[in-house]
Amino acid sequence: MLVRRFRSSRVAVIATLLTAVGILLAGVAPVWAALAGMLLLTGALDSITDVAQNSHGLRVQRLYKRSIINSFHAVWSIGVVIGGALGAAAAGLGMPLGVHLSISAVVFSAMAVGCYRFLLARPEPAEPVERELPAAPAEAAPSRGFAGKYAVLAALILIAASAALVEDAGSSWSAVYLTGSLETTAFIAGFGFIALQGMQFIGRLLGDRMVDRFGERTVARAGGIIVLLGMGTALAFPTLPGTIIGFGCAGLGVATLIPAAMHAADELPGLKPGSGLTIVSWPLRLGFLLSAPLVGVIADLSSLRYGLLAVPAAGLLVLLLAPVLKQRKAATPGRAEIG
Repeated sequence: MLVRRFRSSRVAVIATLLTAVGILLAGVAPVWAALAGMLLLTGALDSITDVAQNSHGLRVQRLYKRSIINSFHAVWSIGVVIGGALGAAAAGLGMPLGVHLSISAVVFSAMAVGCYRFLLARPEPAEPVERELPAAPAEAAPSRGFAGKYAVLAALILIAASAALVEDAGSSWSAVYLTGSLETTAFIAGFGFIALQGMQFIGRLLGDRMVDRFGERTVARAGGIIVLLGMGTALAFPTLPGTIIGFGCAGLGVATLIPAAMHAADELPGLKPGSGLTIVSWPLRLGFLLSAPLVGVIADLSSLRYGLLAVPAAGLLVLLLAPVLKQRKAATPGRAEIG
């Protein structure tokens, strides 16, 4: 609703500013109730930022007539690393949290405002560009009807949530599994997380070329197979090198899934601009929230090794649901209209 009313560019920038202020207020909160309240509000603002910036990125992608959304998500991965490094550096220098977060709020808010002038200035289109172009009779998409539309949307939600489960379960439990079940050192255990995030970053850098060449459906199927076989083999035959490689395969396999689900939802006929993207992003947040506890519950009932079977299971689910994504199609690269 905010994207349609105020444009994705404005919502993305303003929500970024409010998120920065929310993080700052959370960091200087005097009591736990204020901390929890500000984190809750900041999380809500961050989700609005997420939808708006992806909506704008997909709008730019339609003008380029080729895939670029995976590169945007690769930059997000860089931001995660930079943010963690800045936090570690500030802590190492003994910088007060309020000072650190104030500097961050000013610097990154200024960057967001400075970028606004380069964003698309026109109002959000009533229909995405691809939908406005008349299709030849042989190429016209079949009408799915009300039930079919929401069945596709549900499948896209499951694909995105599966990617979130793999990413967050690996991030939360890789070090615990390596130190506990495989009895390695804390230093070596960190390589599970590094492998997952590093391979995810590489997959996103290469993802746009792969999507343009093979299509989102084929890339998603390949990703599901990589997660299923890579992590499945690592859990079936547990070794230290094999497990680190398995986590790397998991990161590589899910690299393009969330951008693909967002793109497909944003292009789904019969929904208002931004609605499909918002609907997919909401359960995606639940996937990040629930994945680590899900693995933990299974681990409590059996072992962490069995809990991590949720990762290859998610790869199998993606493999089964990939047909809802787009096939490869010919596209002519063009230049974006900035005005």
